[in-house]
Amino acid sequence: MNKLTAILSLFILCCNNANAAEVSWDVGLTANREVISAQGVINNLSVATILYLAGLDGESTAATGLDELVRGYAESANAEDTNLIVISNANPEEDNLQFPPQGRAYTENTVSHVLWRWIGSQAPDLIIVGPGDDFGFSDAVANGGIAGFGTVPVVSLSPDNDSIDFLLTSADMARSQARVELERRAARTPREVAEQLAAIYGHDFSSPVYVPGMSVIGRLRLGQVDAVNELLDPYLGGQSFEVSNASALAGQLVFAEHAQRTGNPQSLELTLRAADLAFDANGEPLEVAPMHNEMSDSFFMATPLLAKAGVLGGDEKYFDMAFRHVSYMRTMLLRENGLYRHSPEADVAWSRGNGFPALGLALTLSDFPRTHPGRDLILAMLLDHLEALLPHQDYDGIWHEVIDHPGSFAEITSTAMIGIAIKRGLDNGWLPEARYRPVLDKAWQAVKIRSSFDGEFINACTSTGKMPTLDAYLDRLAIFGRDDRAGGMVMNFAIEMAGL
Repeated sequence: MNKLTAILSLFILCCNNANAAEVSWDVGLTANREVISAQGVINNLSVATILYLAGLDGESTAATGLDELVRGYAESANAEDTNLIVISNANPEEDNLQFPPQGRAYTENTVSHVLWRWIGSQAPDLIIVGPGDDFGFSDAVANGGIAGFGTVPVVSLSPDNDSIDFLLTSADMARSQARVELERRAARTPREVAEQLAAIYGHDFSSPVYVPGMSVIGRLRLGQVDAVNELLDPYLGGQSFEVSNASALAGQLVFAEHAQRTGNPQSLELTLRAADLAFDANGEPLEVAPMHNEMSDSFFMATPLLAKAGVLGGDEKYFDMAFRHVSYMRTMLLRENGLYRHSPEADVAWSRGNGFPALGLALTLSDFPRTHPGRDLILAMLLDHLEALLPHQDYDGIWHEVIDHPGSFAEITSTAMIGIAIKRGLDNGWLPEARYRPVLDKAWQAVKIRSSFDGEFINACTSTGKMPTLDAYLDRLAIFGRDDRAGGMVMNFAIEMAGL
């Protein structure tokens, strides 16, 4: 054990005993798919958090001692003092790092992006950087701020750096700018989040597809009917458009929501016109709804629209078709572990490829008549899927880009979609409160923290069609900034949480 580890160990011994929670995280993946891990002791989220970062220039000689440190800290730390997070091997492949990172996350400057976004999302009050080259990390974090959260003080400890006095007073440490920002985000009410996002997203429906459509639906749910009327006027006045792909099919949910809220006959006509694409020229149901492209997206793209058409059109054939469609897609795509593969091309449980079934089934059930013979079977599909998802929610409350692949990036849109499904399940009595309310609360906190006041998000997976391999899903662009898809999904999650 070197002097640095001894200093930290003395810090531990000066704390009183407590029943602290020892935690581990998958921080992310290197370019060669090695998992970068963190471990720590989280005592109380209201106290200061220290993050120790070792091995930025390669495997740290302190790694073993730091692992032992965490185990000892869990047994002896005062629960009211300080949280500790340790990344003992931050750069196992000895990459040439860059801070702030540039390029496409996570295929360029991979480890730099991984560390930057993950550490930023933890928003520590102090970062201790171990010996060695830090590639400008300390200066970037302390002076420019990290991942949109703000600055964090950074100290460098080495065997020649006696910082024990500083560590022993860490319980009185001031909040970092990053932590203040995280707490500001977390303190927002659901309605505040929804209205902040509605001021940015849902103002353009020039292409009637689902990505902007979800934000338009969110604005309708917030009561902004007059503003939405202006967006829909061209279509309600006769402007033609094609419903020739799944995204456009799901985009018709906007007209369904509008018809349900306003009684507008043109919106109803457009809703039924789109839903009728699931039937042949004689009005007979197709084997499966069109434009599914063998992808799990279609649980959302087609099914809720059919259920809405059943409610608005008063014809049970739409409910029958919705049940036929989800049964067909489930048979094609359900894996043995209860998750969904995105398509038959690759047996990969992509994040939104599981968010779509969860959200789609929950929305469908919200409109499904209790007397329909398929209703309880659809409910069982949803409940089984949510149970399969539960073990893969991480400690911070979020689901990942490939749901069951260690180290894949924390993905915000799928977490919002799964969160909506769980909230619907709790509100309707489909799910047990004791089991699912903590899951929902953690997911909501995770999404709020990763959503800024000006509508920027951390790690929204880019638009994704069929991918042929696991690597192709792991390499999808993780958007950091404004994103229409995340804007719509997070807005609707916020609206669900607000009980609107």
